Amino acid sequence: MKSHDGREHKRKDFIVYDAIIIGGGPAGLQAALTLGRMHRRTLLLDSGAYRNGTVRHAHNLLTNDGRDPAELRRLARAEIAAYDTVEIRDAAVSTVEREEDGLIVTIDGGQLRARAVILATGVADELPPIPGLAEHWGDTVANCPFCHGHEFSGRPVAVVNASAHAAALAAMLEPVASEVHVVAPADVRAVSGTDDGLRLELTDGTARDVAGAFVAPTWTVRGEIVDALGLERQESGAVRTDPFGRTSVEGVYAVGDIAQPDHLPGPMFSLAAAIAGGQLAAVAVVQSLVVA
Repeated sequence: MKSHDGREHKRKDFIVYDAIIIGGGPAGLQAALTLGRMHRRTLLLDSGAYRNGTVRHAHNLLTNDGRDPAELRRLARAEIAAYDTVEIRDAAVSTVEREEDGLIVTIDGGQLRARAVILATGVADELPPIPGLAEHWGDTVANCPFCHGHEFSGRPVAVVNASAHAAALAAMLEPVASEVHVVAPADVRAVSGTDDGLRLELTDGTARDVAGAFVAPTWTVRGEIVDALGLERQESGAVRTDPFGRTSVEGVYAVGDIAQPDHLPGPMFSLAAAIAGGQLAAVAVVQSLVVA
């Protein structure tokens, strides 16, 4: 991000932003839009790593049902570009540190200062170790029936899940699918694609053809920044927040998949919830700047 003479970058590093947003998914982009509309000097840093990076069609989002998530991000960036107090950089963050009068965000090549930081870094999924499963993740293998169930309507699906939630998930899918097969991950030897969906090769030597499969990945917060700041966590592993995304560290907010307020049983993994969280955190940031 250096200028040709090397001086402009240094000057920019010592701008004090009203807010730095870390993460360019729906939560971070909505926070940037809201702050831009309030004419707050804002920087959004986007590493390019997205939880839904393999998803071709996002669903259950009003006016955008079925749109490619990459297209959603492109459209959001284009809208944000209309607000000249918001800057977007494609850059990864290495550290965030609290200092007496604000926060320091370190990226490759320099340090940036802000009065508030909004963490919208998302989570990372670890799928069951079934050969072939990962190749279909985000397409015919999903985890959310609200986001991907309707696309398999009238056809058989599998719930590859041995947890106590498997029966509830199967019951939710019954009005959608023609058949719902609950299979333990340990009973699936391999997964392969077919013209109509997936073939589950089972350990007993049989196979089952389905339109799609729902799995329960193990998710973890991308936690280097969270741990370094010492943010309080929920039992789920998500960052503990209030309803406006405020964390246990003053000036630091968490939104989207990494955040869980006390009144919720877990983080809400949906585009609509992420967008709502980004907006609420941005509102809280603006209010804190007025009070300050």
